[in-house]
Amino acid sequence: MFGLDATYTILLLVCLLAACAFEFINGFHDTANAVATVIYTHSLKPTTAVVWSGLWNFIGVNVGGIAVAMGIVNLLPVDLLVDQNLMHSISMIFALILTAIVWNLATWYIGIPCSSSHTLIGSIFGVGLAYYFLPGVSTYALNWNKVIDVGLSLMISPLFGFGFALLLMYILRKTVKNKLIFKEPPAKKAPPLWIRSILILTCTSVSYAHGSNDGQKGVGLIMLILIAFSPVYFSVDRSKSPEKLLYETRQIEWNLAHVDTNTLPVDDRKSLREVFASLTYMREKLNGVKTFNDLPKEDHFKMRKSIIVVSKKTETVLKKIKSLKIPQISPTRIAILSSNLKKFKANTEYSPRWVILLVSISLGLGTMIGWKRIVVTIGEKIGKTHLTYAQGASAELVAASTIGVSTMFGLPVSTTHVLSSGIAGSMVAGGGRQNLRMGTVKSILIAWLITLPVTILLSGVLFFLFRMAFK
Repeated sequence: MFGLDATYTILLLVCLLAACAFEFINGFHDTANAVATVIYTHSLKPTTAVVWSGLWNFIGVNVGGIAVAMGIVNLLPVDLLVDQNLMHSISMIFALILTAIVWNLATWYIGIPCSSSHTLIGSIFGVGLAYYFLPGVSTYALNWNKVIDVGLSLMISPLFGFGFALLLMYILRKTVKNKLIFKEPPAKKAPPLWIRSILILTCTSVSYAHGSNDGQKGVGLIMLILIAFSPVYFSVDRSKSPEKLLYETRQIEWNLAHVDTNTLPVDDRKSLREVFASLTYMREKLNGVKTFNDLPKEDHFKMRKSIIVVSKKTETVLKKIKSLKIPQISPTRIAILSSNLKKFKANTEYSPRWVILLVSISLGLGTMIGWKRIVVTIGEKIGKTHLTYAQGASAELVAASTIGVSTMFGLPVSTTHVLSSGIAGSMVAGGGRQNLRMGTVKSILIAWLITLPVTILLSGVLFFLFRMAFK
């Protein structure tokens, strides 16, 4: 399978199964984020709600793109993914997955809304940091620019959830004359049709947004596994022809040849030399190659590294050209180069269709079970009063919007923390800080604060242990 012998094929299947298990756990861990409001307002019965949510999670994974998935893959530089000793790559994968699964299950069991995003990304950080302490390694194995973007996204998004939900509730109270939406729902009685429709719509939006963002994290995790196990098959998108990649290489090379390097700073000149060296390597290797099967095995991963070097360094140089307003390069040529690079990067920033389908099924099925523990926390234990129609709709609308915008920018966010903070914001809007159950809020905040350090430490330790065991 994928050029692996029987032993490594079994290990690959175990890792893929574990990745699906992580996404399944993610599903039932995060179901409450979407269904808590429709269940507690009696808009949908629990079984109907979780099945509906699972369906829209499935759809979200399939049509939400792969920008977030590639953000996950790019957190770890490719040099760490592929080692001459395949067991070292397996050590990385096992450390990531076990940490993510253990922490997700532990927090779910005690009913604390914990972030699967924090868990997975903390696991990746832990492996990347631990790599630095290996003998003979002198650099951190993390893409720090991406780490900063992801870290800020995860930390700031709950604040947006709280603030915007509070603001939205304030606006509703000032503008909506029908005060029914601010009252506690009658026990076991469905709301009026118009309220029910709004709540089901917001539930659907959160479910879709969750699938399009959290589902992509599973896609990214599986791509990490596939690249680590079989770089020959997954370093570049084999569904595209080498001839097309060669054409794209020549296009970039021709357009970059118009840059007057004398007008650039020294660092950018060096970057362009590296770019041209990589383009020359690719052109020589791809010339006359009809299929990727004709490319020597050792060149597949080198091809991936060359594509990444060309993409990143060219983008950096283009930014500098724009800032310096170099007259020799017209805005039209810059736009053409940017378009060339977008197509060029797609050769490594991709996911096979079967991976997306596998993750969407795992997440969708997981969403349909295990909802009750955390639904109770969100519906009953964040605020001292029962969740009203307006509070539920406001929190979910803000959550869906925040997650949707983050997905557009390729940034992972925590559905759990955005929704929980939205509920808290709506509760504060309805009765001030005293309307919060501070014990529950503190538990959620503690989980939010300790998830990253705990998962970083755990995955780092496991990485060391596995590396020693798999020498």
